[in-house]
Amino acid sequence: MSFSQDVKIEIAQNNLNPCCQKAQLAALIKYNGSLVISKQQLTLKISSESAAIARRIWFLIKQVGDFEIELSIIKKMNLQKNNIYNLTIVSKVKELLLVVGLWRDAMPAEQVDLAIVAKECCARAYIAGSFLAAGSVNSPLTSKYHLEVRNTDQKQAEYLMQLLRRFNLEPKLVVRRNRYIVYLKASEMISDFLRSIGAHNAVMLFEDQRIQRDFTNNFVRLDNCEVANEVKTIIAATKQIDLIKKIQKAGRYEMLDERLLEIANLRLANPEASINELCEIYQSETGNQISKSGMNHRLRKLRQIAEQI
Repeated sequence: MSFSQDVKIEIAQNNLNPCCQKAQLAALIKYNGSLVISKQQLTLKISSESAAIARRIWFLIKQVGDFEIELSIIKKMNLQKNNIYNLTIVSKVKELLLVVGLWRDAMPAEQVDLAIVAKECCARAYIAGSFLAAGSVNSPLTSKYHLEVRNTDQKQAEYLMQLLRRFNLEPKLVVRRNRYIVYLKASEMISDFLRSIGAHNAVMLFEDQRIQRDFTNNFVRLDNCEVANEVKTIIAATKQIDLIKKIQKAGRYEMLDERLLEIANLRLANPEASINELCEIYQSETGNQISKSGMNHRLRKLRQIAEQI
């Protein structure tokens, strides 16, 4: 089972206040519902490929009113052979749409009445319903964080984005295959989204995996940085030793100033030491302190002498 499915099963089992039940059902109808006129009668069909979501829709309809529901199951003729669960309301369709804010001015409304999602808890329930119907989120085990909700038109997408911004989320919009995709990329925002829709177990798993991944990445980055610094130290030390040996071959080594001779001997005796380590060794052996800039100054003097040869 995918991470998305786990999230959906979790939020499909959450208890909701009566006002929130209407909001979540409104989203499920808006995203997965279709109105059909059959035998001069208006019917509403809500479809889902998930048994858990179909049960949720059935439960919510029964909670908001006394509506008759017909259930049919169709097996898809593909390799996965998933079931499609169709819940059909054959009577009192207008009444149901009125209850969930999807009927205005004697006709179906384009968007859910804002009164349905006026309360913060109801807005969260609507967002959860939109994710149940048309959402997906990448597993935190992958290296690519991504959460999206697919919308059939731009107005529907903008309506959802407006609700998300109420919770300090900054969604983005892209058109893909005639669908308007509202998505989040930042891991912190995905975590906040899951928390806002009541997927608390998913948040814990997501955060745990994210923290482990970030720790591993930072550790590897730090390790790579340390290796790079060590390589730089070895390269610099090797060049310094080569210059000192050049001075020796030219017979000018014993003619060096006493302070330069000390540093030259120190470098030859410690070929892998960094500048900081050379300063510490110098202090330990001579009892005198030398700064990093002072050490670098003397090594530059040795380089200048070697380059003049």
